[in-house]
Amino acid sequence: MHRKSFKELLQHEFSGYNYAKFYRDFLAGLTVAAVALPLALAFGVASGATAPAGLVTAILGGLIIGGLSGAPYQISGPTGAMSAVLVLLAQRHGIQGVWVAGAMAGVFLLLIGILKLGRFLAFIPSPVITGFTSGISAIIIIGQLENLLGIKLPGSESAAGKLWNFLQGGWSVNLQSLIAGGLVMLCMLLWPKDWNLKFPGSLLGLILVTGGVVLLGWPIAHVAEIPSTLLLGDRLTWQSIPWDDLKSLVAPAFSIAALGGIESLLCGAVAANMTGIRLHANQELIAQGVGNIIIPFFGGVPATAAIARTSVAIKSGGQTRLTSIVHALMLLASIYVLGPIMSRVPLSALAGILIITAWRMNEWEEIHYIFKHRLKTAIASFLLTMAATVSLDLTEAIILGTVLSAAVFLSQIAQIDVELQEIESEKLLERGIIPPRKCPHTRVAFITGPLFFAATGHFNEALSGLKDCHVLVLSMRGVPLIDVSGLQALEHLIEKLSADGGTLMLAGVHEDVLATLKRGGLYELIGDKNIFWSSDQAIAAASEKSCRFCNVLS
Repeated sequence: MHRKSFKELLQHEFSGYNYAKFYRDFLAGLTVAAVALPLALAFGVASGATAPAGLVTAILGGLIIGGLSGAPYQISGPTGAMSAVLVLLAQRHGIQGVWVAGAMAGVFLLLIGILKLGRFLAFIPSPVITGFTSGISAIIIIGQLENLLGIKLPGSESAAGKLWNFLQGGWSVNLQSLIAGGLVMLCMLLWPKDWNLKFPGSLLGLILVTGGVVLLGWPIAHVAEIPSTLLLGDRLTWQSIPWDDLKSLVAPAFSIAALGGIESLLCGAVAANMTGIRLHANQELIAQGVGNIIIPFFGGVPATAAIARTSVAIKSGGQTRLTSIVHALMLLASIYVLGPIMSRVPLSALAGILIITAWRMNEWEEIHYIFKHRLKTAIASFLLTMAATVSLDLTEAIILGTVLSAAVFLSQIAQIDVELQEIESEKLLERGIIPPRKCPHTRVAFITGPLFFAATGHFNEALSGLKDCHVLVLSMRGVPLIDVSGLQALEHLIEKLSADGGTLMLAGVHEDVLATLKRGGLYELIGDKNIFWSSDQAIAAASEKSCRFCNVLS
């Protein structure tokens, strides 16, 4: 299939572009900026960095990643899932470790895109992704308890540890912080969904609460100063890279790359369903890679495509990637115009935004589906991945969930069915295949399922009791694949039949299986004359051969 180059993507996207389309892009960009502003501030803090770092990430993500994206609708920036991973990384390696791991993850994503390996990111099972998302949601909520309640908890390397410290008590709630955060949460919950496209409830809550806290003079923690620059003072520099410690950041970098790639492609899949425009996955990964390599050198945190902001862009009428660029420019303007106001935003207000956003992150329809239908494998994968995400880290959570799903999947597909039958001459006579004579030395085995390493044991066992069989027909129409172990099992069966003067015939062999037989040398061993398109043809030939054998014996 032809893969469009980036130049061809742009030519197709901007074909027939005019002022009317630009106006729609501009309005959509303004709307997305209004949604992204409070989220950028909140996710910057939640990542273990600062609110300005979140803004820088959103701006550069919109400009660089949005400009190079594999589709016209992707909006990238800081996200809840990424922030939950980064805050744990920041606790272990500091913000410097976050920057270095983010840049390394960008290199990994860039290579995956260039080598066109994006399809492999889709191999993670859906229940694992759902469990991971729910685990991330829990991490965000647990991580924001301190800001929401205005308390300080002992440090912990996992969300489960932090929750345990919270449950131990010994803290007292700052009522003013709780009121500020609670009011923002109420605004988000009570604000009509239809109005969110014109003015998001999160931004309304942030404005009202910030104004109220300033007027009342409540002494609660607030965002630090917002610098009037895109190049933050605290940022990654070439000289500050810890070259000797890079090995310890390889695993976190892979985790960030995996999360960034998966979330971006999932966002693209959702948006493609909404617009009918396919995401070019490898170009998207290249864009994510380039963006995440550059962003840390400005002081930002790793970015990825954001489903919520992308959906807002589409619903607001965005036509091209200019929507992403306009949203980024509006956020850049806010640094210069609204910087002093944003610096007074209470941290508890941002905590309220994050908690509601995290709750909505959960894929509730998917969760309801697997539990309603009692899909035990999916439920186990979901719960294990969620628990591992909260208790361990991203890499271990995805590995555990994927290994469990793979093990159960192998167990399920290894259930090969082998039904061994004698030829019933009377029934076949009605179809004009063989004469009405009993041929006890002919057997037919109907095989259903893949003949691979996990199924060969049952296959061998099912055919181990063959006696006085001089022609065996394997009906393989239900065999979609065969591996080396399957080839060896067939070869062993041929040797066993040949030792008794018997013959193996195959019927209904799939093209892929036939190609494997040829590569493995079994096609020549069995012989072209013993391989048939249908079971009827094979049975007719087998019956004739077996009946000749019966005549010799008589």
